Amino acid sequence: MDEMKYELLVELNSRLEADLFKSYLESQEIPVELFQESLGQNIYPVTLSALGIVRVFVPKEKFKQAKKALELFLNED
Repeated sequence: MDEMKYELLVELNSRLEADLFKSYLESQEIPVELFQESLGQNIYPVTLSALGIVRVFVPKEKFKQAKKALELFLNED
């Protein structure tokens, strides 16, 4: 059985927020994979419903670094 190489870091409420966060992580050399239900992405690109949820995955070996980056990202308001 193949072991997953990516781990779920966070679920965000919109594609816009996820894209911003992805750019933020990539600027720190952390690879990112985003997953969103295709229906939510195409029909409701920004929503607070379950269709708008975007899952952010990072490599397991970068998880701790990404978790710290997430805390900084969320506290920049």
